[in-house]
Amino acid sequence: MWPAAPLALVLLAATGCERGTTDAAPKPTAAPSASVARVCAKPAAGPAKAPAGAVTVDPAVPGDLAAKTESSPPHTTFWLRPGKHTLMSDRYDQVIPKEGDVYLGAPGAVLDGRKSNQYAFGGTARDVTIRYLTVQGFAAPRDEGVVNHDSADGWVIEHATIRDNSGAGLMAGARQQVRASCLRDNGQYGMNAYKGAGRISGLVVEGNEIVGNNTGDWERRRPDCGCSGGVKFWAVDGADVRGNWVHDNRGTGLWADTNNNDFLIENNLIEDNDGAALIYEISYNAVIRQNTIRRNNWVEGRAYAASGDTFPFATVYLSESGGEPRIKARTDKIEIYRNVLENNWSGITLWENADRFCNSPANTSSGDCTLLVKNTDRCTQPAIARAPLYSDCRWKTQRVDIHDNRFVLDKSALDCTVKCDRMAVLSNYGTYPDWSPYQGERVAEAITSRQHNRWHDNVYVGPWTFVVHDASRAVGVKQWRAAPYRQDAGSTFRAGDGG
Repeated sequence: MWPAAPLALVLLAATGCERGTTDAAPKPTAAPSASVARVCAKPAAGPAKAPAGAVTVDPAVPGDLAAKTESSPPHTTFWLRPGKHTLMSDRYDQVIPKEGDVYLGAPGAVLDGRKSNQYAFGGTARDVTIRYLTVQGFAAPRDEGVVNHDSADGWVIEHATIRDNSGAGLMAGARQQVRASCLRDNGQYGMNAYKGAGRISGLVVEGNEIVGNNTGDWERRRPDCGCSGGVKFWAVDGADVRGNWVHDNRGTGLWADTNNNDFLIENNLIEDNDGAALIYEISYNAVIRQNTIRRNNWVEGRAYAASGDTFPFATVYLSESGGEPRIKARTDKIEIYRNVLENNWSGITLWENADRFCNSPANTSSGDCTLLVKNTDRCTQPAIARAPLYSDCRWKTQRVDIHDNRFVLDKSALDCTVKCDRMAVLSNYGTYPDWSPYQGERVAEAITSRQHNRWHDNVYVGPWTFVVHDASRAVGVKQWRAAPYRQDAGSTFRAGDGG
């Protein structure tokens, strides 16, 4: 655990340069301005007495909260007395709020599922608020959530502690705000931002501590399921993720997967997660800036390396994701800038699977197609081999701009000798299915040379290797900066370990 002090990293310009570079010394980059969202250790206290007009809920009466919610009109405020509140004994017993209901926990108020109730708050009512309440011990099934189980819109969760639940601690709907809350030690996710019908828009995740989630170790139980981490985002159109402390999760810290768009990820401290700090997968248009990202991916990266896998698994992983001007967002690219990445297992990997596209059996997001094609059935031969479908039927890693970041690597801190020092832009050799128009090196050549993916004006401290085109092609700084790749113009390099 780190001291409860504001994060104020003063980045000093490193001296010296690697032989063959043209710049005299690394340039400093801007420091993240976020403060550590240390909310789990000392949660904010709720009101010690009931606000005027509030309905008081008695912890000594099982099911009192659900019963009083049912008997009260919409827009009622409920104040939960100090103590452990419970529901009735049926596993489906839960609180079903009405529109505009507000739930306030007194100091020490806990809603406990006793490992028997599956859900705490469900239903489709809009604009529900939950503040100063601890929700724990619920047994939601895999992929389901405890709070806002049905992904209703407009919920506000502030100064809450959602911990030690199975499944996801929290689901999400449109316009949901999650602020200054502790999402801790939940079985699958801290939050699963998924809505079965319709897209989630206007999501705010700000100032939270997201720690220790995926206690169920789902990637081991269901290999390659992509179903775990601190927070998972699905088909979210517009999200601000800022000022959070995302740490010590089993697996990935933040994972946006499948047709997300228009993300702002800024001023977060993301550290000590077993897997990647951030995965942005088959998604579009994002700004990733002024984050501090350190000591991530040590467990998963080391395991892949030990198994002999040559893929450059990195702490920031963009998989079939890029900028797309035809999809409305605050940016038309993916811009990664003014971040500090320190002693992670590798840096940033841009990847595009040549075999993954609409209707391909290799598309692990089965049934999903790009946001550019409404009728998935169009992505078949012969039309897919011609414009515009040749381009529009696949998610492309394109228009990624990586600049003014600071990359620091001390291999001794990681106890690493190989495969932890890589930046990458690559694809595989297309082979599958037999009707694919993307076979051979077409995608590898495109992601490397023709899709406007650029590194420039960064600071590198320590030994770095660059993987280009495909996993077998690793180059040094000179080759990376020279033709045909011409990457990292204006960047500076300091050789050796440490920083």
